[in-house]
Parts: sequence; structure tokens; C-alpha cells
Amino acid sequence: MGVKRKAAAAILVLLLFLGSMWLQGGLDYQWDSCLKGYNQENKIHQLSNSSGADGAEGLWVLDECPGQTFQVSLLLTHLSAAQADTSDVLLQPYLSSWDELVRFMEALGPMVGLISKEIETKTSIIRQLALLSEGNPEAELGPDLNSINSAITEAGTKNNVKASEHVDAYRSVRSMILVELDRGVVDFNHQTDSGCRTLLRLHRALLWLKLFLEKLAETPVTGRLRTPSDLCREAYKSTLAKHHTWFVRKAAELAFIAMPERGFFYRLVCVQDQEEMSSMLRRVVQAIGEVYDRTEKALEDNDMLNLP
Repeated sequence: MGVKRKAAAAILVLLLFLGSMWLQGGLDYQWDSCLKGYNQENKIHQLSNSSGADGAEGLWVLDECPGQTFQVSLLLTHLSAAQADTSDVLLQPYLSSWDELVRFMEALGPMVGLISKEIETKTSIIRQLALLSEGNPEAELGPDLNSINSAITEAGTKNNVKASEHVDAYRSVRSMILVELDRGVVDFNHQTDSGCRTLLRLHRALLWLKLFLEKLAETPVTGRLRTPSDLCREAYKSTLAKHHTWFVRKAAELAFIAMPERGFFYRLVCVQDQEEMSSMLRRVVQAIGEVYDRTEKALEDNDMLNLP
């Protein structure tokens, strides 16, 4: 194997390793997580991949995009359904929105797709916690979730609370926050896999995607359109980069280099040109923004924007 091929292989291995640290913001904790061997295989989706919101797509009626795994119409439906409660965010359609955004990232190629794997891990944690809250025997417990389950059980025993009273604990962002605070499973000083901390990591990633799509929708009055790679890198630097180590930031920049050109995004959302894509993406950005703002307010109200 030549020197260049060895170097390429080394970079790929580095990306595979660092990609799993995308949402963590630190190397030490991620290494501990690897040692703990948290297993995300065969995930049980208590919060289903369908938001089940009848008529939610009434805001924007869009046809399914043939030949694409990612469907922008489904994303808009889930985002709309997540806003059903005033000033709150329903978790089931929120996680379904992430399922669709994961498909969006996977469509951009293997390098960007690495990031989506870590996001799937995060959404799975919240789904497992929902199962635990309901006492569902199908919940798969990793080491960290076992400790949280013990805290939940202990809290229920001390307060003589029946499990049936917590069936809706993970119905929405605010209900999850209140229940986890009451049960004492949120640690403001140490890293845990509580639903609140996990949500915060997803929340930060959502801001990155929102800003990227916002930039992708922009049409300059003069000059050429900027490349998606540059726009994504710029969005990352102003959002997630501040939470990441130097190594993770460099791995992210390498991943963005492999991002497809603008024409690929036209096909991905079934439009013909930049004008049509701008109109489409502005709808998506507006819907993401509403969900993001509600989540931000809920976390801020409970001093959770800086959970370790």
C-alpha cells in the first residue's frame, strides 16, 4: 500500500472514531463511554417514527419526492405536529423530525453520514427512557441507563408513586424536564445520559442544521452562489464548534469537504432551481426555528443550557 493510500486510510479511521464524538464536545467522556460499551443495536422505538398528526401537513401540502429516502414533506409534517402544545414541544414528533433529518444527512454521503449515527444514538436514549418510565420490559438498558433506572425506581419507592402516574412523563420537552428533575436523574455537575442532557445535545445540533439550511436558501443579489461545503462549515463554526475539541473540529472540516454540490440538493428536495429551493427551505427553517425556540426556552427556564 502506497503512502497516499495509507494516509487516506488513516484519515478515514480518524473520521470514524471522531464522528462518534460529534455531539459530546469532549474526548475524555467519549472514551469512557466506549469503555462502558453502551449498546445501541436493535433499538426499540417506543416513540414511533410516525408523528401521527392528522392534518398537520395542512400548512404546506407537498407531494412525496419519488426515489428519495429523505422526504421534506414528512419533515414539515413532524415539525408541525411537534408544536401541537402551546409553548411546548411534543417529543414523539420531535424525534420523528430527527429521524427525517438523519435521512437527510445520510443522503449527503458517508462522511456526513457518520454524524447522523451519533444523533441516532441520542434519539434512541430518549426513546429508551420513555420505555423505562412506563415500566416496559422491552427497554434495553446500557450501563448509564441502568443507573438512571435505579434512580427512577428509588424515587418511585420513596414517594410511593405508581408507575402508571408517569406514563406521560416523556410526552413533551417540559414534562420530561419536570419529571427528571423530580426524580433527581439530572446531574448539573457530571455527565449522564439523562433525557435532558441528551436533548441539549440534539438541540445544539438542530441549531447547526437550521443555520446551514438557512444559508443554503440564501440567494445573493450579485455574485456566485457559495458551495454547500463552505456554508455548512460556516454554520458549524458559529454553533457546534464552540462545544467541540480541536480534534473533533478538524474531523468535521474534513467531513464537510466531501459534501455534494448544490445541484444534488435540488434533486434531494425535488426542485428545479435555486429559487424553488429557497422557497422550500425557508419553510423548513421557519418550522425548525419554532421548535428550536420552544426547546431553548424550556431548557433556559430550568438552567439546563450548559449541562455537562
